[in-house]
Amino acid sequence: MGQTMDFERFVMKEPGGDKSRRELVRLGLVLLFMVGIVLFLMTRGGAVHFPLVVAAMIGGYMALNIGANDVANNVGPAVGSRALTLGGAILVAGVFEAAGALIAGGDVVGTIKSGIISPDAAANKDVFIWLMTAALLAGALWLNIATASGAPVSTTHSIVGGVLGAGIAAGGWEIANWDQMGQIAASWVISPVLGGVIAAAFLYLIKRTITYQQDMMAAARRWVPLLLALMAWSFSTYLVMKGLRQIWKVDIGTAMVIGLGVAVLTYLVARMRVAAAARDLSNDKQGVNRLFVMPLIFSAALLSFAHGANDVANAVGPLAAINEAVLQGAVAAKAAIPLWVLMVGAIGISLGLALYGPRLIKTVGTGITELDQMRAFCIAMAASITVILASQLGLPVSSTHIAVGAVFGVGFLREYIKAKFGRMIDTIVEHHADHDQEIVEAYLTTFHAADFETKGRMLAQLKASKQAVVDSHLTKRERKGLRSIYRKELVKRSALARIVAAWLITVPVSALMAAMIYYMIRGMMLP
Repeated sequence: MGQTMDFERFVMKEPGGDKSRRELVRLGLVLLFMVGIVLFLMTRGGAVHFPLVVAAMIGGYMALNIGANDVANNVGPAVGSRALTLGGAILVAGVFEAAGALIAGGDVVGTIKSGIISPDAAANKDVFIWLMTAALLAGALWLNIATASGAPVSTTHSIVGGVLGAGIAAGGWEIANWDQMGQIAASWVISPVLGGVIAAAFLYLIKRTITYQQDMMAAARRWVPLLLALMAWSFSTYLVMKGLRQIWKVDIGTAMVIGLGVAVLTYLVARMRVAAAARDLSNDKQGVNRLFVMPLIFSAALLSFAHGANDVANAVGPLAAINEAVLQGAVAAKAAIPLWVLMVGAIGISLGLALYGPRLIKTVGTGITELDQMRAFCIAMAASITVILASQLGLPVSSTHIAVGAVFGVGFLREYIKAKFGRMIDTIVEHHADHDQEIVEAYLTTFHAADFETKGRMLAQLKASKQAVVDSHLTKRERKGLRSIYRKELVKRSALARIVAAWLITVPVSALMAAMIYYMIRGMMLP
C-alpha cells in the first residue's frame, strides 16, 4: 500500500521546483523505451531496415499516447468514485492492458485500417510504408495534443483520420471510402448518446429501487445481487465477444449463454456476501455505495483487458503492416503481428498510462461531474452494454465516446433530478405559505424522509387540496431565489465544450497532419 501511495504522489503531486525534475524523469523513461526499441531491432539478427526502425519508434510513441489518453476511460470513474486510488488504478490498468494485448491481441491485422481507403491506392511497397508511417505519426501527435489539453478522444478515430489523410495525399480524393467515413461520423453522435442514455437509465433504476426507499439497506439486499449478476452477464459477454475474439471466436448467442452462467454464479455468491456486509453498513447512500466498490475494481480490470486486446491494434497494426511489407517486399491484405510488435504496444500503453495517464483519469473521474460508486457502476455497465448492442445492430461506436458520454449522462440526470426536486420543494413552500415556519419545516422533514411513491402521493394531495394557496405571500423574486438553490449545474459546461470540440476535429486534424507528414516524407524519401 505504501508503494502505491508513493507512486501516486510521484505521478500527481508536483510542487514548486519538483515539477521540472519529474518531467525530466518522465522524458528520460520515454527515451529509454524508444532506445530499447531501436537496440532490439539492431541486435535481433538479420538486416536492419531503416523504415522499420522509424516505424517501430513511432509505433511505440503511439502506444504511449494510447496509454496516456484512452485508458482513462476504463479506470477514471473508479478513481473519481474513490473505489480505487490513482496509484491502484494505474497498477490494475497497466497489468490488464498488457495482459489483454499479449494474450488476446491477435495474430493478424488488416493492413488498411477499417477499409478507409482502397488498397489499390497503396499497391507500391514504398508508398504503402510511408503512408502508414505518416498515418501512425499523425494519430500519435493528435493524441499527444489532446492529452495535453485534457480532452479524452478516440484512438481509433485518430488513426483512421491519419490513414484517410495520408491515403488522399498518396492517391487523391477518389480512393477514400466515404461511406465508411460517414459511419464513423455517425458514431460521434451514436456512441455518447447510447452510453449516456444507458448509464442514466441504470442510475435512475438504482435511485428508484434503492436510494429512494426508506430502508435503503433492505432494498440493497434485494437489488444489489441482481445488479451485480447483470453486470457479470454483460461483462462476460463483452469479454468473450470483444476481449477474446482474436483467440476464440464465438457468436453472440454462445457468448450470452456463457455470460448467463457467470451471472447465475455471481448472483448466488453476491446474495450471501451482500447480506453479510449489509449488517455492518449504515442505512444510507454511503453504506449502499460501499457495496459497489469491489465490482468497480473488477470492471476496471476487465475493461482494461478488453481495451488492451482491441486497441493494441491501433498502436501496432500499422507497425505490423509495415513490418510485413518490409520483410515480404509486397503489400498484403493481412499482416502477421510478431510477438515483439505486441510487446512494443503492451509496454508502451502501460508506460504511457503510468507517466501521463493521471491527467485524463482526473478529467474523466472528477473533471466532468462528481461521481460516487453507484454512478461509476452505471458508467461501467453502459460501457459494456453499449458495445454489445452496437455490435449486434451494426452501429459504429467508439469506446471513448461511450464512456465519456456515460459520465455526461449520469451528470445530466442528476441535474434533472435536482431541478425536479427543487420544484417539489417550491410547491410545498407555496402551498404552506400561510402556515407557521415550524409546520412547513415539519412537512419538509417528512417529505425528505419519505420514499419515492410517498413523495408523489404527498405532492398530489397538495395539488388537489382545495385549501391550497395558489397566490403565495412569497414574492416572485423570493420564489426565483428558492428555485435557484436547487438548479445547480452538476455537469461542467467548460469540460463539455472542450471534449465535444476535440471529438469533432479528431478525424479532420489527424487527416491534415498525416497528409502534411506524407508530403514531407515523399519529398525526402521517395523518388
